[in-house]
Amino acid sequence: MEHTARTRIHPMMAVAAASVTLVSLVGAASIAGLLPSSHATTSPNDAAVPVAAVSAPAPVVAPVPAPEPRRVVEHKTVVHHTYAPPAQVAQIQAPAPAPVAQNSPLGIGIGAVVGGLLGNQVGSGNGRKLATIAGAIGGGYAGNEIAKRNQQQ
Repeated sequence: MEHTARTRIHPMMAVAAASVTLVSLVGAASIAGLLPSSHATTSPNDAAVPVAAVSAPAPVVAPVPAPEPRRVVEHKTVVHHTYAPPAQVAQIQAPAPAPVAQNSPLGIGIGAVVGGLLGNQVGSGNGRKLATIAGAIGGGYAGNEIAKRNQQQ
């Protein structure tokens, strides 16, 4: 019997493959709307105060003069006369906009499982693993799109 030397994957390649997989999964989850989004705003009062501004003495402030008295404004009433009734215009109601289809976690899950099973049938070794992952991602996307179309009908 002949024994062939087993080649191992380089650790940097394993790290690179894991990071690409993680970024792809996070991207797919973000596209699918499964990740929460942050819409935080920073008010001017929350900004960091420089240390020099805290330790500096307070500036001398001049007294503010009293506001001037307000003036009374007179308004005139304007009357618009209409002599002929306007022609009746047929009102056409625009159709209500169609509701926007939401992402479907069930559609994503079923599509990912089916895509992973189909991808597992292709290739051998590491190619099979890659095809399984690609099939799961593609199947999740396709399942989500199918679920969206079914919601709209």
